[in-house]
Amino acid sequence: MGDLYPVNGAGLGLRRALLGPLASATTADVQFMEVAPENWINVGGRYGKAFREYTERFPFVLHGLSLSIGSPAPLDWDLLRQIKAFMSEHSILSYTEHLSYCSDSGHLYDLMPIPFTLEAVDYVADRISQIQDFLGQRIALENASYYAAPGQDMSEIEFTAAVLEKADCGLLLDVNNIYVNSINHQYDAREFMASLPGHRVVYGHIAGHYNEAEDLRVDTHGADVIDPVWDLLDLAYKQFGVFPTLLERDFNIPPVDKLLLEVGRISTIQRANSRTSAND
Repeated sequence: MGDLYPVNGAGLGLRRALLGPLASATTADVQFMEVAPENWINVGGRYGKAFREYTERFPFVLHGLSLSIGSPAPLDWDLLRQIKAFMSEHSILSYTEHLSYCSDSGHLYDLMPIPFTLEAVDYVADRISQIQDFLGQRIALENASYYAAPGQDMSEIEFTAAVLEKADCGLLLDVNNIYVNSINHQYDAREFMASLPGHRVVYGHIAGHYNEAEDLRVDTHGADVIDPVWDLLDLAYKQFGVFPTLLERDFNIPPVDKLLLEVGRISTIQRANSRTSAND
């Protein structure tokens, strides 16, 4: 089973609103890009043509929104067939999803927390294995943000590590989600990071969030990355080595030159940690 992941460097999530503004960007500015397949499968016309131009210029990865890994409903094999064909059509490197669920008898339009139980570990890992067998490569699961914790028989870190191990899949390490969850569920973000199975990290996400209250952060991807989250990214590189990292920005998108400054900050932290490793 193949393992295909981004080239090392700093990436950016591609939105339709960025197709024009990013037209002059090169791989010196952005080393790889990511899209949600649900937003691009079967898109034709000028958007389809523009997307093809991007996939011919940049390495791409997919980050799914609606496969609903932890759902009690059957896996969506029609969607998986479309994803597999889409990856082949555009030479896309890899596919990732959220360690959560978003559907049952209908779509819930939000990412819901999976109960942290041994039964759920077995159930979710089996579904991941089926997906990996179908795609012919390992996928990676993102540590998701969550705002309630139903059925907790184990901790978040224990559940996450158990699923990754049993399914033998990768980890898409979302640094902002660790920070958000550490505030909302009152744990130490650095201790959580230290407990992660670092050998499973394939690439990372970093993003901004919204301060709803002193003890509540909402994972919006609609603001600049804050310094404590940048510090956690630096810590992740020191702990696991430098890995490809992508900036997520879904709305309130600033001018491209400002957006690329945040992408550039990822690269700066990566270079600093690469030099440190080389000198060790």
